[in-house]
Amino acid sequence: MAIAEPAFFTLKLCTALGCGLVAGTFLAFSTFVMKALGQQPPAQGIATMQSINITVINPWFMGTLFGTAGGCLALVVASFLQEFQPDTPYVLLGSAVYLLGTILVTIAANVPLNNALAAVPPDSPASHGLWAKYLRNWTRWNHLRMVAALVAATLLTLAIGSS
Repeated sequence: MAIAEPAFFTLKLCTALGCGLVAGTFLAFSTFVMKALGQQPPAQGIATMQSINITVINPWFMGTLFGTAGGCLALVVASFLQEFQPDTPYVLLGSAVYLLGTILVTIAANVPLNNALAAVPPDSPASHGLWAKYLRNWTRWNHLRMVAALVAATLLTLAIGSS
């Protein structure tokens, strides 16, 4: 049972765009948001990041981040339900890169760092050391998520072109 070509095209396009949106969001954080937070006094930077970590949990961002993951999963399933196509390697690789490099890294690295930061009072002396490590580690993992989402967007775009 194969998915209809117009539906498969639309799914590839929407998923590629979702990957691009996520990559852009992570790019913004990696290139200027985290740097600006790091230039603030630790208590202020911590309090602001704690607020960001609460407000980011909203339908727009979560829908884009995890909706794109759902699109990747649907693309993988659809690829296995049809005969091998020229775009199949791009679809499978792009989906895997997004799911592993963006979603898995988010769940395994960035969320635990966010949870640890949420547990400290911003004005506590102990939080200052945590903040320095948080900035460095969170941003490194975020760089990886950004690159993965961008690579996935590129591969899914190539899939559209090779259809």
